[in-house]
Amino acid sequence: MHRFFVEPSGIDEAQISIRSPEDRKHMLKVLRMRVGDEIEVSDSLKFEYVARIVAIDSDEIRATILKKHQFQREPKLQTTLYQAIPKQGKMDVIIQKTVELGVTKLIPVLTERSIASGESLSGSKLERWRKVAQEAGKQCKRGFIPAIGPGVSFQEMLPQFSEHDMVLFPYEQETERTLKAVLRTASESPQRVAILIGPEGGFTDKEAAAVEAAGGLPVTLGKTILRTETAGPAALAMVMYELEL
Repeated sequence: MHRFFVEPSGIDEAQISIRSPEDRKHMLKVLRMRVGDEIEVSDSLKFEYVARIVAIDSDEIRATILKKHQFQREPKLQTTLYQAIPKQGKMDVIIQKTVELGVTKLIPVLTERSIASGESLSGSKLERWRKVAQEAGKQCKRGFIPAIGPGVSFQEMLPQFSEHDMVLFPYEQETERTLKAVLRTASESPQRVAILIGPEGGFTDKEAAAVEAAGGLPVTLGKTILRTETAGPAALAMVMYELEL
């Protein structure tokens, strides 16, 4: 069944109303759904539903609720990926894969070696990334759409580290402290984990020092140097394996 996200205001005890023009167009023109078809719906807060379409009107599609239960696929671990903005197109892949892997939030970061400009922190590009997250969330049947942005500068990012139990900093110059060792020797199991990934050119020495000073833990992900579009999904998968699965 195909999944859709509906505002709680469109859901009552017995019925769901889908009013989004984009969703209605996709359901009718692309998926060619008809009365009697079953769908999955999430309220993006706590519950997901199985429903059967009972009416198709010009401004809404109505479906009767068949089943209701709390989110079944959302991880308990809260993860935030701070991703230095890469070259055009790579962020789409990063968002797709990390949403599939269970990321809670992705925040674009403008660093000294980021090729992108400050315009990437907001506006049309940010809206595009949010749409990529939405499509990925539908495809892998997440309970909610992970938040994308708003983007921040490197200096704006550092104070946010205090909101997390652990901040992991995969860094090519770190060769001894492995991600596995950090996760397996933590005194308490973290509930909120942040992962910081640099741009294609990496972090400057000054930036790396600032990250450590703010509480970031430099770790190695292995013997090879990963591309920026590979490092985030790889680190997230390792964290999920150790702390969630």
